[in-house]
Amino acid sequence: MSITAPEISARIVEAVMAQKLAPGARLGEQQLAMLFDCSRTIVREALTRLAARGIVTVSARRGWYVIEPSQDEAREAFEARRVIESGLIRSAGPIDRQKLRALKTHVQREKAALKGSDVGARSYLLGDFHVCLAECLGNSLLADTLRDFTARTTLIAMLYQSSHDAAQSCEDHVRIVAALERGDTAGAEALMNEHIGTVQAALRVPSQADPLAQLRDALAPLQGTPPHGEAKAQVLRKPSRRKASGAPSAPDSSDNSSTYLGALL
Repeated sequence: MSITAPEISARIVEAVMAQKLAPGARLGEQQLAMLFDCSRTIVREALTRLAARGIVTVSARRGWYVIEPSQDEAREAFEARRVIESGLIRSAGPIDRQKLRALKTHVQREKAALKGSDVGARSYLLGDFHVCLAECLGNSLLADTLRDFTARTTLIAMLYQSSHDAAQSCEDHVRIVAALERGDTAGAEALMNEHIGTVQAALRVPSQADPLAQLRDALAPLQGTPPHGEAKAQVLRKPSRRKASGAPSAPDSSDNSSTYLGALL
């Protein structure tokens, strides 16, 4: 049976959450069609679905590629997750034992991944906890939404070099599940807000973007060269060369216009 567009979309989202696809990674239609042994039409449908979900984008010059969230988009993604996940916990009723057992099993898988060497599995499980939580609290629609937001915040963490510790994320999840098991909905909500805030605070996002930063660095004076005005003064003060008879000598090749401009630059 041939692969479907939704299955390709799901594979790409999983790869993003496992940090195997970086922000800006190109997704060639032909390469994906060869990889999945399907037509480019199916691949294009899958990528179009992901573009509507904000995971990939398309450019006339670059083709399809994974999004590179801006600072504003990063802030909005975390704000959206905070609203969704806090509201989800607040509105949910008591969680039954079967769902609680599923959450505990997920957390145990996280702990096992932390001890292993598979960074991709660890990253995926830590992000998928939030999707699992939404499913266990009985809202499959929000689970799908959170899957996309989690993938996006994974890209944000990669792009802005997050220093957040994976073990801390797992411990936060343990505390949230424990609060839900006690029936402490308010406590679980507060812990979720704290968790999302801690993850966001670990991003190395510049406080204020400098639109001239690249140009400023490129045009900074080179080390070991005299300042512009000093170089010009040295050229203007250059003594003329005269013959022993006192007549001016022919201009030296070092005095031509190209050398003069080179000294100024």
